[in-house]
Amino acid sequence: MTAVTLAEAADVLLAAYDTRVPVEPLVGSAKYQGLTLADAYEIQLLQIRRRVADGARIKGHKVGLSSPAMQRQMGVDQPDYGHLLDGMFWLENAPVPASRFLQPRVEPEIAFVLKRPLAGPGVTVAEAAAAVDFVLPALELIDSRIRDWRIGIVDTIADNASSGGVVLGSTPARLADVDLRLAGCTLHRNGELVGTGASGAVLGSPLTSLVWLANTVGARGVVLEAGHVVLPGSITASVPVAAGDTVTAAYAGLGSVTARFTEEAS
Repeated sequence: MTAVTLAEAADVLLAAYDTRVPVEPLVGSAKYQGLTLADAYEIQLLQIRRRVADGARIKGHKVGLSSPAMQRQMGVDQPDYGHLLDGMFWLENAPVPASRFLQPRVEPEIAFVLKRPLAGPGVTVAEAAAAVDFVLPALELIDSRIRDWRIGIVDTIADNASSGGVVLGSTPARLADVDLRLAGCTLHRNGELVGTGASGAVLGSPLTSLVWLANTVGARGVVLEAGHVVLPGSITASVPVAAGDTVTAAYAGLGSVTARFTEEAS
């Protein structure tokens, strides 16, 4: 795929943010025949570089499609990753304007906050654990610029791993105080239970997901920075949300986090 074609694909996805109109999948289009995973990550990076040039700041990364539930839901068979920018973070219980998103869904996750950089490849579980400052309950707001979520692994990678936003809870815990393999989670939307799971659904442990991310981005020359947030992947399948919805995820040993969706920010 030529550099010009990749730049054109990035422009198509960037335009969807502004118009709030989803686009057709890149895969299957005659214009983008032969797109590879490497091409998809380059399309993602072209968008991130553009947004950083416009003033955005990278505040972390997210791993997507790391649980069997999400892989089945999205029809893929491997994880991916995307970037978290400063404009993607919303305060717990503060209004989250649903109109800022195209096709929003919510996922419960246990977020890592790093106290030291992680530079792969070759990062071990021990090194990853030592780099974690604390963990937080979190809700990831996933979104897709691809119409009707008709995504495969290439389309979602190109679309910044379907990133939309994140709501972090306010109950930080030490890594040693949470069993990342067995911590249970319940997800409620408007008081109705819509998902249950255990954190071990994320590659056996969210910590394994952090190792995967550090080594995967490290192979591309990227370092996970101190102070950054890492979302390791969803514990349950995602659920759609709209204005008027309130979603709460509760985690054993970690507390809860709530997101409240409105038409506009107040």
